Amino acid sequence: MAVYSLKNSEVSIEIHSKGAELKSLKKLSTGAEYMWKADPAFWGRTAPVLFPFVGSVNRKQYRTGGRTYTMNQHGFARDMEFELLSQSGDEIWFAVRDNEETRENYPFQFVLKTGYRLLPDGVEVLWEVENPGEEELPFSIGAHPAFNCPLAEGTEKSDCFIYFGADGGALADIASTRIHDGLVIAEKGTYDLEDGCLAVTEHLFDCDTLLLEDYQVNQVSLCGKDKKPYVTVTMDAPVYGIWTPSHPAPFICIEPWFGRCDAEGFTGDLKEREWGNTAPPKESWKASYKITI
Repeated sequence: MAVYSLKNSEVSIEIHSKGAELKSLKKLSTGAEYMWKADPAFWGRTAPVLFPFVGSVNRKQYRTGGRTYTMNQHGFARDMEFELLSQSGDEIWFAVRDNEETRENYPFQFVLKTGYRLLPDGVEVLWEVENPGEEELPFSIGAHPAFNCPLAEGTEKSDCFIYFGADGGALADIASTRIHDGLVIAEKGTYDLEDGCLAVTEHLFDCDTLLLEDYQVNQVSLCGKDKKPYVTVTMDAPVYGIWTPSHPAPFICIEPWFGRCDAEGFTGDLKEREWGNTAPPKESWKASYKITI
């Protein structure tokens, strides 16, 4: 594994070649670190790229081309070694390709490229999924960045808030799809918001994950006790997951997803999974999201 760094006059980032994972985002003027340190006592990752699946598949099995395959939660890209494609002053790109091992459980050719572009106030994360094959490439992809919460010294996680916005305005409420044992169930929950904010209470994540579907939001922020955002994730994704372990952990994940875990009892084809994507033969699919601080 190799470690790469980029810095401009305002921010610095660090990326590990394993999983092309963002491991650090700092504001230079304050020295504040915004990314979770991947302490395995709570959760041993920081910002894995989820590909070619997001979430769990029912009974760890999925079907495509008349065959059944096994797949673990969130796919395999996060555990693969990426190669460096290019690096300039403010941008870096990595790639990983299908191989004999990946084709045993995911029988498709692919090239997954992940890039990071420095901004004056953060970083833009870029994805490109290339299909070098002769058939459609079905896939899901998602982000899973974990941010320190709380950020300010002398405060508690329970002092913090989560802000939800869409098209530049605060939402009045959100509807969260329920998950049980890693799969979606029919029940949903509704949360009333105050000026777009939801308090981080002791039992907020007893449901495992706040799962917002149907393009409800395109901007989610973590806020201190003053309700002012200190980190914001912006992306026009169909699904956002908000997660932290049920046992107290000093971080919260804000996860824009193009894909989602299976519903309980789902036995359809891979191409029928909720919010999935396809890249046509010899073409590419692209998306990006921003983390601002």
